Amino acid sequence: MPQKFTSPTNRDAYNATVWEIVRQIPAGKVAPYGKIAALIPPPEGASESGYRAWGARWVGGAMAACPPDVPWQRVINAQGKISLRKGAEYQRQLLEDEGVIFDERDRIDMDEFGWGGPSQAWLVEHGLVPR
Repeated sequence: MPQKFTSPTNRDAYNATVWEIVRQIPAGKVAPYGKIAALIPPPEGASESGYRAWGARWVGGAMAACPPDVPWQRVINAQGKISLRKGAEYQRQLLEDEGVIFDERDRIDMDEFGWGGPSQAWLVEHGLVPR
């Protein structure tokens, strides 16, 4: 039976890594949950395939618990949209205040506003290996 992962084995360490990555997203740029997850190696005990299945959700959990200095509004879903939940309108306003534009379908153009990720040097310095 495949193992199900409901959270990383060391949630505090995982969340701290997520928040450090999200702090690198500049104003006016966004990144999907899955992109953030892809920058982090599978946590101990998680298989590569298990992490691919659960990583974006774990990033979502980290963002729901982030400290005030993390620009949470810059993390969106894979469709280029804000996930529907309490605070979605506020998130949109924060992004619009940063210059992010939503189209008529409430999507963000990832070619224009998508973040390319941290520099190779930053990734190496933080023990993260780009995939």
